[in-house]
Amino acid sequence: MRKVDQPQLPEDALDALVAVLDEVRLGRSRSRSEVARRTGLSRGVVAQRVSELVDRGLLAESVHGLSTGGRPPRQLTFRADAGHLLVADLGASSIDVALTDLGGQVLGHYAEPADIAAGPDQILGRVEELFGKVLRTTKGVPAGLWGVGIGIPGPVEFATGRPTSPPIMPGWDGYPIRDRFARRYHAPVWVDNDVNILALGEWRFGIATGHQNVVVLKIGTGIGAGIISDGLLHRGAQGAAGDVGHIQVVDDASVVCRCGNIGCLEAVAGGAALARAADSAARDGRSDRLRLALDQHANVTAEDVARAASFGDPVAVELLQTAGRRVGAMLASVVNFFNPSLIVIGGGVAQSGDQLLAAIRESIYRRSLPLATRDLLVQRSSLGPLGGVTGAAAMVLDELFAPMRLAERFADAAMATDEEVASA
Repeated sequence: MRKVDQPQLPEDALDALVAVLDEVRLGRSRSRSEVARRTGLSRGVVAQRVSELVDRGLLAESVHGLSTGGRPPRQLTFRADAGHLLVADLGASSIDVALTDLGGQVLGHYAEPADIAAGPDQILGRVEELFGKVLRTTKGVPAGLWGVGIGIPGPVEFATGRPTSPPIMPGWDGYPIRDRFARRYHAPVWVDNDVNILALGEWRFGIATGHQNVVVLKIGTGIGAGIISDGLLHRGAQGAAGDVGHIQVVDDASVVCRCGNIGCLEAVAGGAALARAADSAARDGRSDRLRLALDQHANVTAEDVARAASFGDPVAVELLQTAGRRVGAMLASVVNFFNPSLIVIGGGVAQSGDQLLAAIRESIYRRSLPLATRDLLVQRSSLGPLGGVTGAAAMVLDELFAPMRLAERFADAAMATDEEVASA
């Protein structure tokens, strides 16, 4: 087969192409005139780029738009069915996998408990098995795998897709997650911290849409934050931004965090800390409901605390309120420093009812400067249990449709077409 060199799109044409595509795929514009008005591109340039995207199979155009007088405008839609993604969100104690279309809509999903400390071979092997299962059981899978996205509960060097000294993931440091999945699925792969992908999910598809400066806090077994700064995910110099669970909040040598330091927020307000405190209360006979959970399961979990609090158990309510005040005090410092317009509270513990969220809000508003909180919103995550996989899809889509990646994909498609012609 003969390789035929393909001319690359000029940079300005590529930028215009991506601008038009993003306007439609992110739901901001539905017609050529809206795209032109919002992007500032001329109608002629918009017409050229729309035609090219239609030819590439990424946009479709119909005549069902609403008329404001005169000929009805053509309706532009993103071809979310042009391909699919495989995504996974790994937590400290769970695996979630999903198959989505190119619009990020979850078409198939599986979740199960797992221990991230079991190591990369066991956990990622199970992810591959679940990917196979979701591919087999999902009906109408859009043809063509475009990319794979993985979220893990620890710091990640985003450029290489490798974990970097993750405190709760023994055996994972430097493991080539991206390379493993790229070899297996012959598709581009991206790996990031689980809180970063949750932040992307909320920003692209959830309650944070339209906000430019957002903090998304995940309270699960541990605590971490994803940061959207001026419309961009902030990962930091080494991918460690947002590791707020290891900010010291108490000066008590008896409070030892799993990271090895003393007095970390995670050690007193994370899901594991709640479970330990509740287990102690149950064994001491201070809570009948927590004692019942202990008798039924032989241990007490953060979910048991939330359930007991929903029935008004005073010990469980106090545990959630104390955790919420500590989290809120930390977030007040973040608000004074970063000045977000929205804080989103997600993760398993965050779904525990109003006591935790109310305590977080009260501490933030009491401890932060008035100017920083004047228009600040503090909301619970809108994506629920699908937040992680939805965010992983958002990460992959943002990378796939970045200018250089899109240009590479077009060039690969053109080369494949030329080779088919040459071999005919």
